[in-house]
Amino acid sequence: MVCGVGFLGAGVIMKQGSNVWGLNTAATLWCSAAVGACAGADLAFEAITLTCFVLAGNTLLRPLVNAINRAPLDQAATEAIYEVRLTAKPGHVDDGRELLREQLESANYLPQGVEVIEREQGGAELVATLIGTTADPRELDEIVSRLDEHPAVESASWSLRTTE
Repeated sequence: MVCGVGFLGAGVIMKQGSNVWGLNTAATLWCSAAVGACAGADLAFEAITLTCFVLAGNTLLRPLVNAINRAPLDQAATEAIYEVRLTAKPGHVDDGRELLREQLESANYLPQGVEVIEREQGGAELVATLIGTTADPRELDEIVSRLDEHPAVESASWSLRTTE
């Protein structure tokens, strides 16, 4: 029965990007299975010793984990992703794409890619992704205002998000 819980524990590990959840729980469940195996094999001393190690590890390392979780993010190590969005009027998607590329390249921002999201009512939203760059918000505001003035554009905006 304890081994079944251990196998289930290995299944609760979840990963999203560079974040991992459930690793402590899975490791504790595997250690509990080892304690059960030791006790079932009539190795009482080993079972008690292993139990003490697991309890000490979980109890004594908790303050260290809490301190790591409270540590502020290093802004220099956090990668910024800038996105410039343009909503093109129906029939002007290609014009919008070319205009977006021109405006970004004229300000020395090379887009990593331009994603086209088709809209139900016609037209499309174009999203240019600038990764690994330190963009100036004032420059991006100027680019967006120039894009907004073009007759093929319904709206334009930019946003910043981090990879963390």
